[in-house]
Amino acid sequence: MQTEAESAEEMKKNLFDNKDSTIEDWVSTYQTNVPQCFFMTMAFLPLLQNATEQQHGFSGCVINICSISGIVKTAQHHFAYNASKAAVIHLTKMLAFEIGSNNIKVRVNSIAPGVFPSEMTAGESGEDQKSELAKDKYLDKTMAGRPGNDRDMGNAMLFVATNQYLNGQTIPVDGGYILVAGSA
Repeated sequence: MQTEAESAEEMKKNLFDNKDSTIEDWVSTYQTNVPQCFFMTMAFLPLLQNATEQQHGFSGCVINICSISGIVKTAQHHFAYNASKAAVIHLTKMLAFEIGSNNIKVRVNSIAPGVFPSEMTAGESGEDQKSELAKDKYLDKTMAGRPGNDRDMGNAMLFVATNQYLNGQTIPVDGGYILVAGSA
């Protein structure tokens, strides 16, 4: 959706009168990105607690995947998506607090990927379910000057899963995108 406008009337036309801007789109986006984090955590909480009890010194861990879109101050032309990812970040904090407040030793954190190859960023994926991005397209969007890769995300997952002192946090893995775009 076009967020740039020269008047209030133009902005209303772009964002409110737009046939692609509907309440149904907001609800669908929210349903896709938020409730499953809550329900999956609650469904597996007894198993996660059991893992904590079986491995002395280690706690079970939930890792939600949100997005830097829930952190940056710009709508990036998709308000509903960014608002839903911000909701995942807040839900992560609430779950970590409530679980910990009940003396259940299960950590809840999230990872906020920046620009990574995906069907959303590339528009498609190959038969191997991998997407490709032009490296030069993101030179000015990240301090790293490139999109993220599997190794970047794998390292973040290992850090969040194994750091027993990390709880209720969101770790951006964005090559410096938030530094360039600014956070809310």
